[in-house]
Amino acid sequence: MKTLNKLNLILSILIPLAVGALSSLLSGNMSYSAFNKPSFAPPSFLFPIVWTILYILMGISSYIIYSSSDARKEKALTTYKLQLMFNFFWSILFFGFSQYLFAFIWLMALIVLIVIMICQFYKISPFAAYSQIPYLLWCLFAAYLNYTIYTLNR
Repeated sequence: MKTLNKLNLILSILIPLAVGALSSLLSGNMSYSAFNKPSFAPPSFLFPIVWTILYILMGISSYIIYSSSDARKEKALTTYKLQLMFNFFWSILFFGFSQYLFAFIWLMALIVLIVIMICQFYKISPFAAYSQIPYLLWCLFAAYLNYTIYTLNR
């Protein structure tokens, strides 16, 4: 890996944070408390904390891959960008359009992309891949929560 480029690292962290913030802004005014939720649903204050941590980890991982001299990095970064796009649209589908079933299907596609991304990252940097495991686990939990909310609110 090349020497640490602080500007690129900061930009790599800011990109997913900005994507998450913009997605949240475009999701509309629907409140998390506006629909029926299962008993295991986390409190609303937890989501921005968790997502901030996950977006920072995404940025660090993408920076590690970006800084690599590995020939596979372009393909891995393309998958990273694609999963980030899917991540961006999920909350708009779920909160903005109240399309709970479609959002669940979209989230399942996102999870597949995350798994592919982790596998691609692993070949370049195991650390970059391992730091995406919390993101994968959170999205798996979010899919379960999303599907349960769909069944409770149809």
